[in-house]
Amino acid sequence: MSIPTPQGPVPSPYVYPEHAPQFPPLDQSADQPPYVRAPKKSGLGAGPIIGIVAGTGLMALMAGVVGGAVGYVVARETLPQSTVTNTTIAGAPSLQPGSIADIAAKAQPAVVQLNVTGADGSGTGSGFVISEDGYIITNNHVAGPAANGGSIEVSFSDGQQLTGTLIGANAGYDLAVVKVDGASLPTVPIGSSAALNVGDAVIAVGSPLGLQGTVTTGIVSALNRPVTAGGAETGETAFINAIQTDAAINPGNSGGPLLDGTGAVIGVNSAIASLGASAGGQAGSIGLGFAIPIDTAKRIADEIISTGSSTTPVIGVSLDTSFAGPGAMIEEVTAGGAAEAAGLQGGDTITAIDGVAIEDSTALIVTVRSKAPGDAVSLSVLRGGQTIEVTLTLGSSTT
Repeated sequence: MSIPTPQGPVPSPYVYPEHAPQFPPLDQSADQPPYVRAPKKSGLGAGPIIGIVAGTGLMALMAGVVGGAVGYVVARETLPQSTVTNTTIAGAPSLQPGSIADIAAKAQPAVVQLNVTGADGSGTGSGFVISEDGYIITNNHVAGPAANGGSIEVSFSDGQQLTGTLIGANAGYDLAVVKVDGASLPTVPIGSSAALNVGDAVIAVGSPLGLQGTVTTGIVSALNRPVTAGGAETGETAFINAIQTDAAINPGNSGGPLLDGTGAVIGVNSAIASLGASAGGQAGSIGLGFAIPIDTAKRIADEIISTGSSTTPVIGVSLDTSFAGPGAMIEEVTAGGAAEAAGLQGGDTITAIDGVAIEDSTALIVTVRSKAPGDAVSLSVLRGGQTIEVTLTLGSSTT
């Protein structure tokens, strides 16, 4: 048994942005430039939104741009279908090495826009090329709808358009791999998320609202932020041990890269927080974005490319999701699983992994999923009023 997606939809404040009000489409008529006009309240969509109280405002946390069912169709209705490509200004000065402009210019050719059509509609997201022969990392909620007879059109910054094929996906991580037929394609360097610090500079590149080649900047606002998305909206819940950033990320950035100060990918943009309409705000970035750490994304992508599937680390328990914490209480230990081998019991409460405090069930799940099958972890377990230390080797399940 995998650790654990609770039975039924997971209650979560995180939803995909197609389930929340969107900006109106771009006005790209012949006599007006393709700029987004200030949206009126009456122009906002009326999709459902899940709110949480955070500080003094009602917030709605959202992820991605392409999801499922009705919201998936709504997303297409509110995002432009055309691709806005970059232009080069003749005689522009050379770029200072290591500057944001230099990093953006080098990354742009490898960052793509994905126009996805599925059974329930079509939508737009982002991705980035990781190999010269055309493998692309993106979000599951961006490319996943093409799984059953859908199509993926991949647009490059130079205007080239290629047909993409969905190689595989892992909904639990909100990751997918798409392949285009190509040779000597531009790629973006892959970095590491392990050494990130709060305050590090980051750059997001993608296609918010279909505006291909958009670059925004910010910092790492927090690390190891437990984020869940999907659930009741899609029937699938993603658990992300997220990098939080204040770089502006909007619907359409999903699947695009979050770069560090050297231009290497350190995260896959996946979720945003936005003021809900009920709070008098508009859907869009308010400086709370979330990215999947690239160390996790690369492991999943490599497995998908090699085998067409991927593995999820598990400890072999089901959790009591009604337990308020602190810690995550084990409801049942799976026979023959890693937890049983380590001597864990029903009623045990896991309070820390490798010295990192566990606040609740979601925190336990995202912490375990940030590791790999076969990793040995040290668990602090509260049993009968006493804390014991347990070493456990993570098992695996295949997606």
